[in-house]
Amino acid sequence: MKKCRRCTKTATLHVTEIREGKAVAVHLCDTCAREYLEKGGPDETVFPELPGKLGEIMAETAESPAPCPTCGMTFKEFRDHGRFGCAQDYSEFMAELIPLLESIHEDTQHIGKEPRGTIVGTRDQARLAQLRNLQRAAIEKEDYEAAAKLRDEIADLEVKIRTPPPQKSGRRKKPPGSSSD
Repeated sequence: MKKCRRCTKTATLHVTEIREGKAVAVHLCDTCAREYLEKGGPDETVFPELPGKLGEIMAETAESPAPCPTCGMTFKEFRDHGRFGCAQDYSEFMAELIPLLESIHEDTQHIGKEPRGTIVGTRDQARLAQLRNLQRAAIEKEDYEAAAKLRDEIADLEVKIRTPPPQKSGRRKKPPGSSSD
């Protein structure tokens, strides 16, 4: 979801304006969109900062980061094709990629789904390994308060892993066509 150009709310109106021969996308929330539409467009009295913002947006679009030194791909090429040329591109274009991810997914961290048939507790085991690594790092930094909190979280998670999940109660259904006892 895009954010409003004027405030921090989620944009619900998406307008493409042509200014000086260039198309510029303007994203507005309900409140800002009402003001925008009542005035018949970008009025400097309603949006005194809009012309400047539009100029910034156009400048940002015009300025393209340097191509990747490893594969030579530009960020524009990535935007056009939707694929990076090499693994280095993720770190090379991080500054451009973060706002793009936030506008598309509203976040920069993927949580994902767990595949069917995953062994029960796999996620907990992975979290346990992560917590142990964080605890080691905290101890190395001599941040014993954080290490103690992690120790407690590890202990709670270990108890959860050792405790078997509750069994579903109820009778199993017999397959169709089987005889009853």
